[in-house]
Amino acid sequence: MDPSRRKQLAFSGLYFVLALVALLALQQAIAPRVRPRPIPYSELLGRVRQGTVERVELRADEVLAKARTPTGGHETVVATRLPGVEERALVEELDRRGVVVVGRIERTAWWESLLLAWILPLVLLVAFWSFVIRRMGRHAGPLTFGKSRVKIYDQNQAERITFADVAGVDEAEAELVEVVDFLKNPGKYAALGARIPKGVLLVGPPGTGKTLLAKAVAGEAGVPFFSISGSEFVEMFVGVGAARMRDLFQQAKERAPCIIFIDELDAIGKARGGAAAVATHDEREQTLNQLLVEMDGFDAGKGVVIMAATNRPEILDRALVRAGRFDRQVVVDRPDVKGREEILRVHVRKVALGSDVDLRIVARRTPGMVGADLANIVNEAALAAARRGSSHVEQRDFEEAIDRVQLGLKKRNRAMNDEERRRVAFHEAGHALVALSVEHADPVHRVTIIPRSIGALGATLQLPTEDRYLMTRQELLDRICVMLGGRAAEELICQDVSTGAQNDLERATETARQMVCRFGMSDALGPLTYGRPVGARFLDAPVTLGEERNFSEATAQRIDAEVTAVVREQHERARRILAERRPALERIALRLLEEETLEREALQALAADGPEPTRKADEDGSVGAVAGV
Repeated sequence: MDPSRRKQLAFSGLYFVLALVALLALQQAIAPRVRPRPIPYSELLGRVRQGTVERVELRADEVLAKARTPTGGHETVVATRLPGVEERALVEELDRRGVVVVGRIERTAWWESLLLAWILPLVLLVAFWSFVIRRMGRHAGPLTFGKSRVKIYDQNQAERITFADVAGVDEAEAELVEVVDFLKNPGKYAALGARIPKGVLLVGPPGTGKTLLAKAVAGEAGVPFFSISGSEFVEMFVGVGAARMRDLFQQAKERAPCIIFIDELDAIGKARGGAAAVATHDEREQTLNQLLVEMDGFDAGKGVVIMAATNRPEILDRALVRAGRFDRQVVVDRPDVKGREEILRVHVRKVALGSDVDLRIVARRTPGMVGADLANIVNEAALAAARRGSSHVEQRDFEEAIDRVQLGLKKRNRAMNDEERRRVAFHEAGHALVALSVEHADPVHRVTIIPRSIGALGATLQLPTEDRYLMTRQELLDRICVMLGGRAAEELICQDVSTGAQNDLERATETARQMVCRFGMSDALGPLTYGRPVGARFLDAPVTLGEERNFSEATAQRIDAEVTAVVREQHERARRILAERRPALERIALRLLEEETLEREALQALAADGPEPTRKADEDGSVGAVAGV
């Protein structure tokens, strides 16, 4: 028997004995003792002669009598029978007085007293103890702190998750196919002398489906799946994390072949050197050391595959990700437009869709969203259809769901005066008309002046046609021009500017500075990079804690001048476009004041006042929307 199991049984037995003793003591303390009042034998004779006794019960060692009291009540008294004393006179006296006399022979079977006194209480105690243990589970008691709190999903019993339930991560799925094949056919690899990777680390942003992918691997292979979070190893007691790690691997070895999945590995796998060594956490480090030992101490040929997930790979200890431990890293990245469409098709399987739903449009409207975000979009669309009282989810429900997630709730009760509504309408019309006029802008999908909960009084939404990973200088300039279209429209129509263009100016200025300092797109400064960001990278996005300046003050002035020149040039360009197409600008703004929201077809019809510029066949798809006021 396992020593830990033996200790647990001994500890439970001790608790059982102590509980039994406490129960018996409590029974003796609170059990009701209804005993007759004892009196001398002479007093009993006297009360019989007085005629106050009504009933007498003769027993082997005592005489039990029911007598009247002076107050008119009744009481039960008992007198001990005197050995060697003839009681015939007592019986005759009772007969003369008309007292009822009965006899009782106390004969109790040994098995009856044993059953009532011991067996029945023990059965009740065992039943109660079993109920308590079953409710508390296997984690009851101080000695079970070292037991891992792993969740075991047996693929033969639970609902099976396969690769058919995973979409949008084809590259990551292809990397894991051979892991599945190894778990199904380990002999094929053993015959060739091949060794499957001991550990597979899934790396990706939150919500991309790392846990779902690990479950799909277990489902495809048909093996048990041990799932636990990294934070569940560490407790307030020293040594608990290491003990739970040992118990986890012991359970996995007993049920091999299987998969161990540790979610949020960075909770226990942070690097032990560098700045982190100043504030050490001994318990976490012991847990990490035990994980390293366990991964070195078992044979991968036994069929135990360790999978883990994290969105912070840059902070993991190097000893953890070296070859022989987590020697394969699979990146689960954000899906592209095709992947987003496939993910949407998975999530709408149980949704009643209308005939007008086009999931490709929904996928194009959600750039940068991961699987969890898309699942939320589908759910919000279903809720929107339920609010309308419809039996099917239509395209407008998906549009409302995307706007709700990206822009916030509609704030129709936010009252704006006529002058503010007019300014917002021309601001958004300026964004839309400039986007329709420049060559490299994303197609405008919708313009609205309905206030939203994030603080925007309106928005111009653009629909990328495809995912893009590179942008040219002219594409960035066109994007800045679209950003400044709202402010230019306010200057042209209202003869003044407002605070509504704050976000547009911030984004335009930052884009221009990136062009000059990062992308080397300035003719005046040349193909150089200025400044060095200080910080780390969080997957595909840098976490900037500041910037280290590596250029002179004179160069800083030239950078500022070049950034200013880029923004001003595009601002003047936007003003020229709107001045040339002012009738179209006014038509779009007036229609917005009437209808509050304009779709793509209506915008194109209102803007059709002359030949449009020739647009590229493949347009940029890296920006989802241009926010307005």
